[in-house]
Amino acid sequence: MSSTTTARTARRRTLRIAAAALTAAAALTLTACGGSDAAETKPASRTDLGKTAAESSRTDSSAAAQGSDAQAVSGAQTDAQAGSGDKTHADAGAAGKQPGSAHGGAAKGASPARTQPLPDGSKAEIYRLGAQHYRAKIVHGGSVLATLEAKEHDAGLDANDMFIVLTLDGQVHSWMGGGHQGPGTFKLAGGWTAKVTKLGELRYRAQILGHDGAVYGTLETNQHDTGLDANGVYIVLSNGGVISAHL
Repeated sequence: MSSTTTARTARRRTLRIAAAALTAAAALTLTACGGSDAAETKPASRTDLGKTAAESSRTDSSAAAQGSDAQAVSGAQTDAQAGSGDKTHADAGAAGKQPGSAHGGAAKGASPARTQPLPDGSKAEIYRLGAQHYRAKIVHGGSVLATLEAKEHDAGLDANDMFIVLTLDGQVHSWMGGGHQGPGTFKLAGGWTAKVTKLGELRYRAQILGHDGAVYGTLETNQHDTGLDANGVYIVLSNGGVISAHL
């Protein structure tokens, strides 16, 4: 081989090596650029997605909590307003029940249905409280000495040997004397007989007997006197066992 041929061959090899080097350098450059772009545009990893979701969840939870707090505050304000309304109603109701109101004054200042004189110089003020419900105040010199109330049954009183019966229809019958001290059996006005027995301290019972001995009525005291209208014969039994009757 001539020297000229050898030189040409050496130059071709040098060119091939240079071209290969340029190709490799270009590939490295493209790879580097592609890697940089990939780093900039790569999709979020699972870890990043989890982090984003957690942050989003915290944001949503915070917003929901703020909304819940706002609703709670609004609800509390509504409840407070309702409570204020209830208080207003309660105060109004309390104001309507204050002592000395028109209703209370009317009850205290009620006038008696009528006034009736009694044998000892006192008088009875009779008040109608309802159907078959009456009260009689025994008044002397401006002072109330005693009170009788007839409700569901007649009432009676022994006022120092003056006997008074207040009936269910508001009638007052009174008389002086004629008492019998029990226990015992006693003849009464109108043909009645009274059998008086002692039950205890200030407790007496009187059975009202007819001509045939049958019991037609019973009076019983329990710490207070009692009375009865027995077909137009008025009978009083005191808590001390004294019985008296009058036509």
